[in-house]
Parts: sequence; structure tokens; C-alpha cells
Amino acid sequence: MSVPVRSDAELIAAHTSGDPHAFSELFRRHRDRLWAVALRTMRDHEDAADALQDAMISAFRNASSFRAESQVTTWLHRIVVNACLDRIRRRQARPTVPLPETGPAEPAVPRDAIAEQDTRMAVQDALAELPEDQRSAIVLVDVEGYSVAETASILGIADGTVKSRCARGRAKLAKLLGHLRNPSADANVPDDAMAMRRREGR
Repeated sequence: MSVPVRSDAELIAAHTSGDPHAFSELFRRHRDRLWAVALRTMRDHEDAADALQDAMISAFRNASSFRAESQVTTWLHRIVVNACLDRIRRRQARPTVPLPETGPAEPAVPRDAIAEQDTRMAVQDALAELPEDQRSAIVLVDVEGYSVAETASILGIADGTVKSRCARGRAKLAKLLGHLRNPSADANVPDDAMAMRRREGR
């Protein structure tokens, strides 16, 4: 006889009642998506892992504050996003220079894979240029696929605010990433040839 699968709300209730395994089961159920949100918001694996850990400790300790006015996943995502934004604000207060992730000896990968990685990095860099309120809205709606209503609940703001933040963020991303759609005609022209063009008035 199979054991019935407990709902998220039932797991939260069991956890607050002292079940030592309920929260772990809840976290395993939603770990991948929570991690994706943390990583895309923080842009750094170590920072994302720290933010996710902060969030889960907070959720573990404050599970009794869950009032079932929203879904458990919404509550968890709100805690993760807030933990990420807290870390971003602290990092901005103490800026540091990131170390390069790879050494001089890069592994050989196909050209298409390199281009794909370059595009992915360009998108991540562009997201980092957005104000944190626009970035969190864009990550949840455009990257993770949450609805405007779900995102509003996660961030604790109005639907219209989500829409306006996404609109402003998308407009800025369009400018930052315009070169991916419309590469410059001079992109592959050597520097000396470019200089000659300018001297000749072309």
C-alpha cells in the first residue's frame, strides 16, 4: 500500500508540528526552481548558494508564520528573492572585484557552444545592469515563466507594478542586447581598417 503524497501545505503543517522530515521533503520538491531563481538573480554560484541557504534557514525557522493566504511555493519564492536582494544590497555596500572563473588554458569546445555561452553571458551581464526591482520581476516572469499575478504575490507588489517593472526592464535589455540581433557591420573589421575608414570619411 503506497503512502499518500502530502501537499505542500500539509508538509508545512507537519513541520511546524515537529515532523523532522517534512521540511526536507518540501525543499527537495522545489529545490531546482528555487535554485534557478537564486542563480539568475545573483549571477554567481557561490552567492546564489549562500542566498538559498539563508532563505531556507529563514523558511525553516519561520514556517509558523505561513498563513495559507498564498501557495507555499509563492511564500518560498518570496523568501528566496528577498534573501537574494538582501545579499545584492550588502554586496553593493561593499563592492569587490570578482576573480576570473577560468584560467588561461580554456578547454576546447565547438564554436557553436562558444557562441551560445557568449550569448548566455551577455544576457546575464545585461540582467546585472538592471535595477534590482526590475531584475527580480524579469527573472520571475520572463526567465522562470511565472504569471504576472504569481510574480506580484511573490514580490508583494501590485500586478500593475510587475507589468511596469517588466516593461522598463525589457526596454533596457533591448538596448543592452541590441548587438545580438543587429551586429555591427564593422564588427569584424580590423582596427587599422576602421581607422583608415574614419580618416577617409567613410
